[in-house]
Amino acid sequence: MSAGLSGKNVVVTGSSSGIGRAIALAAAMAGANVLVHGYRNLAGAKQTADEVQALGRQSAVSMADIRDSDQQASLLEAAYQAFPRLDAWVHCAGADILTGESAKLDFQAKLDLLWSIDVRATIQLSRQVAQRLVDQQPVGPAPAMLFVGWDQALHGMEGEAGQLFCPIKGAITSYSLALAQTLAPQVRVNCIAPGWVQTAWGVATDDYWHRRAQASSLMARWGTPDDVATVAAFLISPAASFINGQTIAINGGWNYGVLPRGQTR
Repeated sequence: MSAGLSGKNVVVTGSSSGIGRAIALAAAMAGANVLVHGYRNLAGAKQTADEVQALGRQSAVSMADIRDSDQQASLLEAAYQAFPRLDAWVHCAGADILTGESAKLDFQAKLDLLWSIDVRATIQLSRQVAQRLVDQQPVGPAPAMLFVGWDQALHGMEGEAGQLFCPIKGAITSYSLALAQTLAPQVRVNCIAPGWVQTAWGVATDDYWHRRAQASSLMARWGTPDDVATVAAFLISPAASFINGQTIAINGGWNYGVLPRGQTR
């Protein structure tokens, strides 16, 4: 990992906090220069960029609402202004409906928000990114693109959260597979599917969800943003040059002995 992305240039959307920040820092620790993207959290984006630079890498910040087509284009241009070429683009930006004001929205409003950012905007942005990556002068291994799905999109989860995240993350997972078929061999495309990862919601949640998260994994613990970031950094690196069109679960192994509502057999 220490030099797996040495000299490479990487963009990580949604990297002002959480899993996105962890991926940006893992890429920097592996040697990459990183463009940090945020939406409203400018202070968080600057903090991520400062931490990247503290590792001896180049970094820049670009704030954009990726739902807006003009801002999508501006983000892409900012990336090429920061770096002469791009080696990887990680689509980690997504709507947070679990914390803050958005957690108070009704089901339909949450679904609309998730769809607008996690699916529609991500697909629109990725198509622009893909064209630029294909148009670059080929140098070394193919550039990589990475999406973020969800492990439970593959087998379902009960309740409102399952009805929201399964179709949303299932859509982006399927899209990543289609894009891999379209862009090969010029660009590699993969998807990671995290399980129960303890971000801000996971830290503040109640005992039931702590027990459920731990029981759902064969490793009997929450995942961490760093668990996800380590795999992400590998998948966008030249070391993974023959891994393409895959969805990689990062969940410690799904515990099929757990009943749907988290009660062990």
